[in-house]
Amino acid sequence: METKRNVYLNMVGIQQAQDCLFKNFGHLETGVQTLDVVQARNRVLAAPAVAAISSPNFHAAAMDGVAVDAKSTFGASDEAPKSLTIEKTAFWVNTGHVLPEGTNAVIMIENLNILDENTIEIEAPAFPWQYVRKMGEDIVATQLLFPRHHKINAYAMGALLSGGVFKVSVRKRPRVLIIPTGSELKRWQDVTPETMGSGDVVESNATVLTALCADHGADATVNPMLEDDLKTIQMAVSKGVDQGYDMVMILGGSSAGSKDYSKPVIEKLGQIYVHGVTMMPGKPLMFGRIGETPVFGIPGYPVSAIVAFEIFAGPLLLTMQHLPPLKQEVVEVFPVRKVTSKLGQEEFLRVKIGSVDGRLMSSQLPRGAGSITTLTEADGIIRIPQHVEGIEAGEKVQAHLLRSQASIENTVVITGSHDNTLDLLADQIRLEHPGMGISSSHVGSMGGLMAIKRGGCHMAGCHLLDPDDGSYNISYLKKYLPDVPVRLVNLVMRQQGLILPKGNPDKVKGLADIVEKKLAFINRQPGSGTRILFDFSLKENGLSAADIPGYENEEYTHMSVAVAVLSGRARAGLGIKAAALALKLDFLPVVTESYDIVIPEIYYDLPKIQALLYTIQSDEFKQRVLVLGGYGVERTGKELFRSI
Repeated sequence: METKRNVYLNMVGIQQAQDCLFKNFGHLETGVQTLDVVQARNRVLAAPAVAAISSPNFHAAAMDGVAVDAKSTFGASDEAPKSLTIEKTAFWVNTGHVLPEGTNAVIMIENLNILDENTIEIEAPAFPWQYVRKMGEDIVATQLLFPRHHKINAYAMGALLSGGVFKVSVRKRPRVLIIPTGSELKRWQDVTPETMGSGDVVESNATVLTALCADHGADATVNPMLEDDLKTIQMAVSKGVDQGYDMVMILGGSSAGSKDYSKPVIEKLGQIYVHGVTMMPGKPLMFGRIGETPVFGIPGYPVSAIVAFEIFAGPLLLTMQHLPPLKQEVVEVFPVRKVTSKLGQEEFLRVKIGSVDGRLMSSQLPRGAGSITTLTEADGIIRIPQHVEGIEAGEKVQAHLLRSQASIENTVVITGSHDNTLDLLADQIRLEHPGMGISSSHVGSMGGLMAIKRGGCHMAGCHLLDPDDGSYNISYLKKYLPDVPVRLVNLVMRQQGLILPKGNPDKVKGLADIVEKKLAFINRQPGSGTRILFDFSLKENGLSAADIPGYENEEYTHMSVAVAVLSGRARAGLGIKAAALALKLDFLPVVTESYDIVIPEIYYDLPKIQALLYTIQSDEFKQRVLVLGGYGVERTGKELFRSI
């Protein structure tokens, strides 16, 4: 039976929601347990750790040689060497040995003249405690090794053992119960790509949040997946609270739909504090209390779930263990293009970042809360405050890094037209040049040229047709980059054409059929080379944009066009043959074009650019390109043009 739709309570800002969370739950802490030190890595001390023994607990030789009483060596010199008798005034020792009684110095074996098996000669005196590790030099018994709330790392384990501390009192790891909900969810173990039905969704949030719990020092248990049923979910939550979990997270069902049950469950069993936070993604987040247990309603979209965890649930888990917040490196970046943002919501914008001419340039990734690849591909996150409407191109802003700055510095930034071979290139360059990477963003060929003009990338992918002579790219470089010396290098020759449903059920033979049969078309964005080619083809065939059903519907990559056709959202689209082949669709060739990369002269000799060019010219890369289908490599790696 349908239930009423939820309505959001008064949404609050991130800071207000965090204040509420920690006001109500900041006092919670996990219990205490005793562990062997060797099992205590990454745990937090619940009591001070005090040394039981000194380290070393005897005077120890720090070099191989002989142990002596320093007084017996005084006066020795090159002109007046001294003789010492083994086992009387000198005693053989190895590094780490206990110093014999009555000795307080070691003379290295390299500084001895051995006269016979009982007599040695020295030509310099020793000073007291020379080459000796004195008792308690590192640790003195009763010394405080670590205070309470210290996190035990590998070094700390060594210090504890050296100080005779073999067991420690530590905070227990928080126990988290994760309850995935949703009638559409399928366990990955129960399906294959072939058996997935329309509307089926592989449940992945529980796996991601389990790993995030581990990153925050907690142990998560995943409840069996539950369908959208109020009583079933309520029973699972109540049972989790009764079993003493430190936190319960209901995955999905936190929004305002009629099948979203997180709110009524928490309200029935306890109290809701927050439902709705002015952030994007993650707006539907809710949390409340059942008994003394914090219970979260985590949004179902993957990126929303991750952001909600990292801003709220994760920090609370750390606080329960007296751990500090996880640190993220913050750097200044400069967006390549203008970024718009909605007022009233703080946005977590996922971006790619690359170092170009000493500046870190950022390119925004798609914003969809359901697209987890926007996090896997991201190098950083820009937080746009709720009172800011957007960021201008080139405006300095802060980004929280998801990768190390060192790896970003060794990344080639490619902006412009999309092509499937860029993915191959990214993998091949990692194989041939470990530590190097590629960051590519797809803004169309003209967008790539404008990025070069603004100094926002190392190179641009480009396939702009000149309708006057049928050439590619060169006339555009002369027109739009007259003052920027560049080189034009071919990446691939590729077939562009109409991508059609498998079997070509509409019997399409050309553009005229799309018009005549009123077939829904999926277009590319303005400024892309494919859009320019399509407009040119329309003109050649005596057609106009108004003749094409869906001309205004746009995608940013060839694969997105192919997916639109595969899903039935469109019956045709212009794209590359490789995209059609990848999804087993039909393809009607229109033209073979030159897909090239434009490289500003100032970057051409950089080691990472030369490494990329070397990879492009390799036989291994060319063979991988040919396997994709729809490509030619006869000009791959060749310089086609160089501006003065």
